[in-house]
Amino acid sequence: MSERSNLRLLVLAVLVLSLLGTLVARAYYLQVMEGAEYRAAAENNTVREVAEPAVRGIVLDQAGRPLVANRTTVVVTVDRQVLDQQPNDGAAVITRLARILDTPRESIADRLKTCGSEGAKPPPVCWNGSTYQPVPVASDVDTQIALSIMERRREFPGISAKLEAVREYPAPFNANAAHMLGYLGPVTEEQLEAQGDGDDRLRRTDVVGRTGLESQYDDVLRGKPGITTLAVDTAGRVTGTLEERDPTPGNYVVTSIDSRLQSVVEQQLLAAIRRAQEQDYAGKSGAAVVVEVDTGRILAMASYPTYDPSIWIGGVTKKQFKQLIDDESLSSNAYQGQFAPGSTFKAVSTAAAGNDNFDLYGIYPCPSRMKIGTQVFRNYESNAYGPISLTRALEVSCNTVFYEIARRMWQEAGGPDAEVTAPDPVAESARTFGLGSRTGLDLPGEASGRVASREFKYDNWEAKKDTWCRNAEEGYPETRKTDPKLADYFTALDRENCTDGYQWRAGDALNAVIGQGDTTVTPLQMAMVYATIANGGTLYQPQVAKGIVSPTGDVVEVFDPVVTRRVDVSKKTLRFLRNSLPGVTTDGSGKTPFLGFPLGKIPVASKTGSAQVTGEKASTSWFASYAPANDPKYAVVMMVTEGGTGSKTSGPSVRKIYEALFGVKGQTVNPRDSVLVGGSPQDALPTVRPDGTPVSPKGRGSGVADIRAAGSSS
Repeated sequence: MSERSNLRLLVLAVLVLSLLGTLVARAYYLQVMEGAEYRAAAENNTVREVAEPAVRGIVLDQAGRPLVANRTTVVVTVDRQVLDQQPNDGAAVITRLARILDTPRESIADRLKTCGSEGAKPPPVCWNGSTYQPVPVASDVDTQIALSIMERRREFPGISAKLEAVREYPAPFNANAAHMLGYLGPVTEEQLEAQGDGDDRLRRTDVVGRTGLESQYDDVLRGKPGITTLAVDTAGRVTGTLEERDPTPGNYVVTSIDSRLQSVVEQQLLAAIRRAQEQDYAGKSGAAVVVEVDTGRILAMASYPTYDPSIWIGGVTKKQFKQLIDDESLSSNAYQGQFAPGSTFKAVSTAAAGNDNFDLYGIYPCPSRMKIGTQVFRNYESNAYGPISLTRALEVSCNTVFYEIARRMWQEAGGPDAEVTAPDPVAESARTFGLGSRTGLDLPGEASGRVASREFKYDNWEAKKDTWCRNAEEGYPETRKTDPKLADYFTALDRENCTDGYQWRAGDALNAVIGQGDTTVTPLQMAMVYATIANGGTLYQPQVAKGIVSPTGDVVEVFDPVVTRRVDVSKKTLRFLRNSLPGVTTDGSGKTPFLGFPLGKIPVASKTGSAQVTGEKASTSWFASYAPANDPKYAVVMMVTEGGTGSKTSGPSVRKIYEALFGVKGQTVNPRDSVLVGGSPQDALPTVRPDGTPVSPKGRGSGVADIRAAGSSS
């Protein structure tokens, strides 16, 4: 054999040995290093899980009345594993089932198709769950029909009927509370991808809280699903049950809401809307808030327009959803709407004046108007009161007194040449009261509002200057075709904004001090401002949930009041405000709606507001208050857009709310006539019996019958 042949054999031998070594190494890696993982994967191929959703926990008001509960419904299900073993894949069975349910055969067939398969309709029509889980094809089935199906097993193999719990809204005293309660919707792909792999993980067939308390406390209310672990063979047939775990029902959320008071507040908000419309104002929307001043707990919160929360049960139709969007009723004006606060903001401006060493007990001129450059700033309805005290300026809501205070602050800070970081007492006062940021309310989607300031105006200019400059250069060509004068106005405005739109002018300061211009607040924020004044300077985090109780009655958690901060306002200034604001109700702009009210027994501190809004024909009506002024318990704020004055539109409804709170009838005050059980908010959580039944007040204060938490142990 030649030397070249020997070399070839040697190379071939090395190649064979290398391949054998690679195969041995790979086999070792798969069997030894990764053996456990592959064994687990193989075992998983023979195991399937079927999840049974837990009964969702209910939501109670502070007295134990259910605001969100469950009812039982009869559901008919189809086991596709059994159906597939029937002749022609169970076509005859489905036909008989459709006939007895009086429903089209196609609708049942559509529900049995797996989502994503050929011909399947989109969720929620198709089935998005496990292949081994019975598919619900009909709900709210008549009991006699369900019994007939169960008795005729041979005719209906794989068909079953069972009781399930679905959401219902008892609406004690017809309280709506939709924006606080929220609603349920199908779980999203994002939620599925973001979670872990535990047994209590979300499945594609689950529904979760979409808004309100249902969303905020979804983990609390949802409970843990029951898991049945099935053994299957390589053909996918079930060969046995390996493990069963019963579902654990969700816990109950107890709120600080009082449903009887909530009903009164909703009625009075609607009355204020109608009152505005009777005065030929649009009265488009509104909100009202009642908060306990020493805890921050929300006792009632209403928004108009609203909707029926039961519309979401079983899925909302496209037509219904479009109507909700058109009505602008899905969001809450109470904590998501942002509005100019008008003169209710003057309490914040007064605190700023005190912090800036203005004489709170001095005398200030109140002319009918003030001129700054070419711009004229007027009192409401151009009234002049001459030299008056700051207390009187609050009572009669004299704009020009506050204009002069703002002008002096602006001038002392450097006027038009001031840096962005120059002192801004009004903005600083607003921020210390929590304006311009979320309150921390335990509901999703809260708005932060906005505080007008040098800093805001500069940031706004930075964000918009390129657009302003481009529009100034182009001159609005499309608008110019139809309205040259309007195009000229827009062009001039954008040219000014382009060059010096960052400047904090005297006019900006004057608008800001009376709650106009760029300042916006939510009604909830304004309620917390007046609650803070009432309690002496403690800003609380508002809370709707008060605690968590198990379905067997055990207290799981109590939510104590949360202090956000002590406001940076002197005790002297807070005392001045508490001494001055009651005069608004007795001798000022808030007097008319409280004529005949027993102010000697229950003094009410208040501030009216009529905020002008660009593009709207009428002002936003505001009435902010707390009572009793000498021993504050509650802050009540109401707002109506395009509602006119605070005194004529919102004030009368605020009075009615106080009458309900304190049990006022004429000049008589009787706590036993209060809408609150016992005349005051409940300190303790309500009782829940071991069977899951909440114990609510009997008789006049109940609002609903003593109902059971349907399906709590089903």
